[in-house]
Amino acid sequence: MKFGLNQYLMIALWLVGVTVTIYIVSLIVKALRKYTKSSPVRKEKAKNAKTLGEVLKQHRLDCKMTQEFVAETLGVSRQAVSKWESGASDPSTTNLIALAKLFGVEAEELLKEAR
Repeated sequence: MKFGLNQYLMIALWLVGVTVTIYIVSLIVKALRKYTKSSPVRKEKAKNAKTLGEVLKQHRLDCKMTQEFVAETLGVSRQAVSKWESGASDPSTTNLIALAKLFGVEAEELLKEAR
């Protein structure tokens, strides 16, 4: 049985296709194994993640300030501070910068702590 050039090319292309498919499947399997093994790490990160409100509240408590004091200093209502800390709303950029200054930290640090 004699094969022509076209038939050899078809066989070669088929072999390349099968090889590429096997390689892709092996990469997917490897990625899935890595993902499933990282489950405890992801759960730990999620457990330690804080919202911006939690970060603001923690800094306020660390500085031994009341919501009323923070509100008066920033010129907002105590309810606004409460909403920021509960996550019902977020402070404006101006208020976030003022909060950071009041707490003695950089605004960027507050945002980095919140995940």
